[in-house]
Amino acid sequence: QSGARINISEGTCPERIVTITGPTDAIFKAFSMIALKFEEDINASMTNSSVTSKPPVTLRLVVPASQCGSLIGKGGSKIKEIRESTGAQVQVAGDMLPNSTERAVTISGTPDAIIQCVKQICVVMLESPPKGATIPYRPKPASAPIIFAGGQAFTIQGQYAIPHPDVSPHLTKLHQLAMQHPPFTPLGQTTPGFPGLDATTPTSSHELTIPNDLIGCIIGRQGSKINEIRQMSGAQIKIANATEGSAERQVTITGSPANISLAQYLINAR
Repeated sequence: QSGARINISEGTCPERIVTITGPTDAIFKAFSMIALKFEEDINASMTNSSVTSKPPVTLRLVVPASQCGSLIGKGGSKIKEIRESTGAQVQVAGDMLPNSTERAVTISGTPDAIIQCVKQICVVMLESPPKGATIPYRPKPASAPIIFAGGQAFTIQGQYAIPHPDVSPHLTKLHQLAMQHPPFTPLGQTTPGFPGLDATTPTSSHELTIPNDLIGCIIGRQGSKINEIRQMSGAQIKIANATEGSAERQVTITGSPANISLAQYLINAR
């Protein structure tokens, strides 16, 4: 119906890449149909749920890193203009997707806002073609390590932790029992040390920018939500104070790569 060429990558991975090619009109039509389909799924999942506020439609675009600068604009001017004129939330990931020269651009909002946002992103991409060779992101099959938090199992996929549905209840129960009887904790280490796990796991930091109007639901009442995220992920999370004239707050997550991924997943899930 859209007239666009649509290719979907193979299905052995938890993530699949949908590539849409064609004239801009065909691309907008395809994106509008995808956004409306996602909204339909959200509405369907809300019918038997106690959730009262409707979550936004969210799409993750994969964009060559060499074009992200034009998308962000000088001092963030372009991305700010896109957010303001479309009403969509737009986040450009700081890191490249694994084994590629592409970055994830997450857009969320109403289907209308997303379509307007995609239009503006397409204009930028046409005006500033990618420089040099692009190594495309290819999702890896799910052989990622499984990590546990809050009674739920997660696998690490790229920069994200994704709930893992296939872990047996016995394994989850075993993990919960292990957590109730943590082994001896070495001096200077705050988290229970698991035998066979090196206590000196390299730590790194990751920065996110969160719009001011969304920061409240991440912090929660008297910090309840952020403390829960800290406990579940094992990561340190610092939220910068609001700066005058800025519509965003800087969030710094510190910990092992697995801790950071899980904290990011939990923040995005809010």
